[in-house]
Amino acid sequence: MCEANAYLLKDGKETLIMKSVDTLRPEEKGIYIQNIFGEQKTIKARIKEMHLVDHRILFEEYENK
Repeated sequence: MCEANAYLLKDGKETLIMKSVDTLRPEEKGIYIQNIFGEQKTIKARIKEMHLVDHRILFEEYENK
């Protein structure tokens, strides 16, 4: 399987935001993610790093300025 778990880095802490992510798409208001179970959301973040061998995507929250 090729799915990855998605984590959000905020204030130095990583939080799991979705398991088994299958689709990731940049959109105007953030990044759309969907998993193999149909759960979906758009997050206001950017990709910090991806480790596909480890099935892991790390997002970093936008800084509000």
